[in-house]
Amino acid sequence: MNKEQDILLNEGKMLPVMEHFYTIQGEGAHTGKAAYFIRLGGCDVGCHWCDVKESWNPDLHPLMNAEEIAETAAKHCKIVVLTGGEPLMWNLNILTSKLKELGCTIHIETSGAYPMSGQLDWITLSPKKTGLPKEEIYAKAHELKMIIFNNNDFKFAEEQAAKVSENCRLYLQSEWSKRDEMYPKITDFILANPRWQASVQTHKYLNIP
Repeated sequence: MNKEQDILLNEGKMLPVMEHFYTIQGEGAHTGKAAYFIRLGGCDVGCHWCDVKESWNPDLHPLMNAEEIAETAAKHCKIVVLTGGEPLMWNLNILTSKLKELGCTIHIETSGAYPMSGQLDWITLSPKKTGLPKEEIYAKAHELKMIIFNNNDFKFAEEQAAKVSENCRLYLQSEWSKRDEMYPKITDFILANPRWQASVQTHKYLNIP
């Protein structure tokens, strides 16, 4: 990356885009809705079970013009999901301003480990032990999605749920490789704690991106 590209990246005019595609949202409150996903490269949270480790190094992904990727997304769908990697590593102001100009509703999936930027309509907060959310993000989250990999994650989920607003929707989602083991436990936990809901990666069952 040269100096000029670095400046454009910091300004949010260019962003490292791993992939972008039109699909159906597979998780959480908006499951089943058509959405255009923009997956940004770069993440240092370091979840050992991450299913998109190839997104971690931003240098592996091409820098794209933020306004141009917004225009591409808006042609397909007016719900746009920003994901990663960790999308809040980058300045999202220009990308989201252009999406708003084009009439889009903007969702983000984030660990919350970086400060907020951009205009966001729906915030899915998925905290990780390796990089906890910034305190100010908890109150802004619309849904809390906790990934359950082992039994200790239920305690972590409750600790995180205590920090979000009372209107935030609470989801438990098994890590994909542990789904046969953890979903029965998630079911029992939800029956005992009915404020929680189950989230399932339906896109993997449908075999879509």
